[in-house]
Amino acid sequence: MLIPVLILVAGGAVDIVYALGQKTRYQDELDAAMLAAVHQATAEAQLETAQSYIREFSDSDLSPGELQEAGMSLAVVKNSDGSLTGTLKMPHPTAFLRIINLNDIPISVTSTAIKAGDVSAAAGCIYALGNKPQAVLINSGAKLDAKQCEVHVHSTSSPAFIMNAGSTIQTAKFCVKGSSYIKNGGTLTNLEVDCDAADDPYEGKIGEPNVPSACVTQGAMSGTTFSLNPGVHCNTIFNGSPTVTFKPGLHIIKGRLILNAGSTVIAEGVTFYFPDVNSEIRANGGLKLTASAPTTGDYAGILMFEKTSDAANNANKQQYIFNGSLGETLTGIIHLPNRDVTYNSTTNQTNKITLVVNSIIMNSANWKLSPYDGPGPAGNGGTGGDVRLVR
Repeated sequence: MLIPVLILVAGGAVDIVYALGQKTRYQDELDAAMLAAVHQATAEAQLETAQSYIREFSDSDLSPGELQEAGMSLAVVKNSDGSLTGTLKMPHPTAFLRIINLNDIPISVTSTAIKAGDVSAAAGCIYALGNKPQAVLINSGAKLDAKQCEVHVHSTSSPAFIMNAGSTIQTAKFCVKGSSYIKNGGTLTNLEVDCDAADDPYEGKIGEPNVPSACVTQGAMSGTTFSLNPGVHCNTIFNGSPTVTFKPGLHIIKGRLILNAGSTVIAEGVTFYFPDVNSEIRANGGLKLTASAPTTGDYAGILMFEKTSDAANNANKQQYIFNGSLGETLTGIIHLPNRDVTYNSTTNQTNKITLVVNSIIMNSANWKLSPYDGPGPAGNGGTGGDVRLVR
């Protein structure tokens, strides 16, 4: 009578020991998966990368629904501190415990990875670096919905910023290095003065390209649709109200690129570079804009940046206008520390950007903003930064 019980106990122990060995393998694979996936910018890419490290997913011919029916699942979740958590659930088939109708031993493992720099830089959305009066000017009608964002104002001048009535600025922290400001009304959440404003997180970390002498576009362009290759665009103006698509890659704007009212711009997987402070993209209102930075390569995460290695260029601050868009969607880092930016635009959905400027004016605009959480230049997370397991 005891022989079947002893066989079940001994066989069950074998099943459990083997399952523990499998759990160790799953944990190792999931750790590697999270260290790789945390580099990716989108949830879809993060999941796809993580699955490629799990043998049962990467080698399986089953559909996602069939995997789920078999009890196999992998969930990847982005946390508020920028870290990425994966949860892997796998059934381990038994050999001996089937005698008592226990066909599987459920196994679940979790792993969390984070990129170096994410914790300190993740919440920073706007950096106004200029030590000048009204380094930030918030005019009536300005609406900024940025409840997860921090704004860092470096000015210690009098006043460091001015806010006028009829404006609403919602942030996680509005940090001002100085103590003098003028607030004529409106709503401003989480203001901190005499605050230790965070430094430019990208200073010296973005490599500047050589500018070719040949221009891929130049002068007046007429038509309804344009598809622009990467390269140098020299003093270009688009007549009418065309749809302009910038192909993925590095686009160097030399001089002024002008888009007339009613134009549509698509720039996905694109980096814009300005080799001097007189170069810019200028829209004359009524613009529809969708732009996102590359997720890999030398300029991963960089949507716009300018030359900062030339002292004469740095000393010649110039205006830059994000002008009157009907709707825009931006993703990436905008590094323009030599520009006094005026923001007049409206967002269709929440922009995920980090904006570094000399100063900023917010006019009547409906601006939704959250921290950029994708890859960045080496030394500040992203594909060039260090990653580590949190747990």
